[in-house]
Amino acid sequence: MSLTATAKAGPRPSGNGPGPGPDGVRAAALRRTWRKASPYAYIAPFFTLFLAFGLFPLLYTAFVSLYRVELQTSGEMEWRGLANYTALFTDEYFWISLRNTFTIGVLSTVPQLAMALGLAHLLNYKLRGRTFIRTAILLPYATSVAAATLVFAQLFGRDFGLINYVIGLVGFDPVDWQTGTVASQIAVSSIVVWRWTGYNALIYLAGMQSIPHELYEAAEMDGASRWRQFLHVTLPGLRPTIVFTVIISTIGATQLFGEPLLFEGSISGGISHQYQTLGLYMYEQGWGFFHLGRAAAIAWVMFVLIVVLVGVNALLVRRRARKEAGR
Repeated sequence: MSLTATAKAGPRPSGNGPGPGPDGVRAAALRRTWRKASPYAYIAPFFTLFLAFGLFPLLYTAFVSLYRVELQTSGEMEWRGLANYTALFTDEYFWISLRNTFTIGVLSTVPQLAMALGLAHLLNYKLRGRTFIRTAILLPYATSVAAATLVFAQLFGRDFGLINYVIGLVGFDPVDWQTGTVASQIAVSSIVVWRWTGYNALIYLAGMQSIPHELYEAAEMDGASRWRQFLHVTLPGLRPTIVFTVIISTIGATQLFGEPLLFEGSISGGISHQYQTLGLYMYEQGWGFFHLGRAAAIAWVMFVLIVVLVGVNALLVRRRARKEAGR
């Protein structure tokens, strides 16, 4: 390049020259701000819905539980403090519903998870039609609570039910499934077992398929039978999954409502409240007797009960893990 061309082009800007203008600085600042704020913008819809339909109703229920509020005059609120809770704890039907919730929860959760574990273990092997079987065991979960409960109510009918018909063929007297305490709780629990066993079986199956196959091969080379492989390989590998299903089943048992409500169509849970759960008891107080303040107190007792049960379960699991780590 000639000297004349260089002179016309002018001097080149040095590295120490002036930086970008105000618009460039502003655009760079906006880009940095967006990079920092964009993750919060993406999750904002979830938290907005959670605040509107989750946290606010929870806090408002705690507020209402401190007042005397009737359904007919919901705008009139009379301060009661903890009187709703003290009245609740002195009501014998609250303790009956709490006991029923516990017994129905045990009768439905223990067989349900045991059967789900067995089904998952069976499906973990190579079987013909595994896809069809997996779909079939999930169908009860897809069935509505109303349809399933109405069918089971007919099956457990006292005079013309199929269950009593089979019992009569064996030689036993028919059972009044809707009147007896133990019988009615077994009937309600059977609905829960039928609906949720397949769902939990698929969760266990997913957990089993995540266990490394090399562990089974090593156990087989050591001469371990399939039963010992299940005890010493499958169950330890499934421990987090089992804890998850136990917690979810505990929460579901505490909130059980649809099955006992539709089993006989009574919000009192039978003529002697023999299968009334805490969910039914709350519904009876709020929409049967119109005591919204007491119903709100029951809802918070259920919430605290769930938190305590989940906490105790997590504590037991942590203590067991520490004992095994210390061996």
